[in-house]
Amino acid sequence: MSGWTPDELRTIGGVDELGVASRRADASLRPFVTIWFTVLGDEVYVRSAHGPQNGWFRRATESGTGRVRVGAIEKDVAFENGDDAPHDALDAALHAKYDRYGPAPVRAITGPSAAGVTLRVVPTP
Repeated sequence: MSGWTPDELRTIGGVDELGVASRRADASLRPFVTIWFTVLGDEVYVRSAHGPQNGWFRRATESGTGRVRVGAIEKDVAFENGDDAPHDALDAALHAKYDRYGPAPVRAITGPSAAGVTLRVVPTP
């Protein structure tokens, strides 16, 4: 199990946007950034729409920890490398969730180039 409860996954999976904040070296939180994401099975994944140099992605990767917020749920998390994620299934889930916004935004978070900017979001105790 990923650490998410079934109720949390249901709540998180039912919204379009997730707030993500990484931790600074002094353990304080950076401001939340609103991003698209997907729930696949019992895992939560995020991808950078603008490559590895996107600020939130770079900071999340560097710190490895932070917090996510969606509705009433706010949890400390680890940002884990998603190289081993099921990328084809993630692409399909992202298309199913976001294609109504048009092809350009979804294209930025799907396909072969998105695989290298995938993070698994795992709750921490």
